[in-house]
Amino acid sequence: ASFQVNPTAPNAQNLLGTTENQYDIYYGIVWGTRMAFKVGLSVVFFALLIGIIIGGAAGFFGSWIDEILMRFTDIVFAVPSMVLAMVIAAMLGPDLKNMMIAITIVSWPSYARLIRGDVMSVKEREFVSATKALGASKRRIFLRHILPNAIYPVVIVASLDIGYIVLTAASLSFLGLGSQTGTADWGQLVALSRNWILGTHGNSFEYWYTLVMPGGALLLFVLAWNMLGDAFRDILDPRT
Repeated sequence: ASFQVNPTAPNAQNLLGTTENQYDIYYGIVWGTRMAFKVGLSVVFFALLIGIIIGGAAGFFGSWIDEILMRFTDIVFAVPSMVLAMVIAAMLGPDLKNMMIAITIVSWPSYARLIRGDVMSVKEREFVSATKALGASKRRIFLRHILPNAIYPVVIVASLDIGYIVLTAASLSFLGLGSQTGTADWGQLVALSRNWILGTHGNSFEYWYTLVMPGGALLLFVLAWNMLGDAFRDILDPRT
């Protein structure tokens, strides 16, 4: 029969204490940081790539292509992103790769809408008309002249989204729809604190570290990316 071992408070051997069944919180946070970077950067890269392809094509070609691509984008937007991510993750099964696929699927529509609007704005400018008059191909016009001048706003938004994506991944892991059990993951560390949040009858804060330590790491990670995204906005936004 299985049994449950109570968490232990921070000490010389376990700097941040342990969760139930003696999982070391310090090492969980360290290795969870590695996973957070992997999930955040990978999901943003692929979601941004899909968004640029779909939104760029819709904005550049317009007409029926724009209608089809944007109505498809609206369909994805119609479902709450967290609910859709949960459904996809549940269908694919608990695995890190499947969780990343689920979050990517719900993340790209916002980038597609943003890049579409910027492409439609840039393609009407005089330097694009001059390039067309010189006989440049559509591919060259889009890749060399339109995309470089339209991509900055969506890159800024993507940098701000990394923290949110990691938060979504932690939420899925907390619900058992993320990485496999036993993986060093902040969401799983928080999930292991569920039985100990209320403490004991005499001391409600006896096991505070089981929640505060992994939750604090998640909070600082998201906060840091938000601040970094603000810095990217100041650097890349030509209006400032």
